[in-house]
Amino acid sequence: MATPHKKNKTLFLNIAFVLVGAAILFFLFNAPKETTKKLPKDANHSRFQDMKKKEAEKFCMECHAPGGEYPLPQGHPPKYRCLFCHKRN
Repeated sequence: MATPHKKNKTLFLNIAFVLVGAAILFFLFNAPKETTKKLPKDANHSRFQDMKKKEAEKFCMECHAPGGEYPLPQGHPPKYRCLFCHKRN
């Protein structure tokens, strides 16, 4: 037979578990929507859809360099991890 102290401890741990789980769910449901643009589904980007991320990221600066066809905007985060934020479709 369990002692009253052990029952109280178990009850406390169960309540703490439920509260922590509820807090995590509350945080996740209130997270902001994803605002980062996805990798476009066009002829320029189609070859990157099936490549591994690190392999595909080697080609990003061909077009997105400061003097390229589509330069990155000022204040853009680090340029070496493009597919960390820009998800493939």
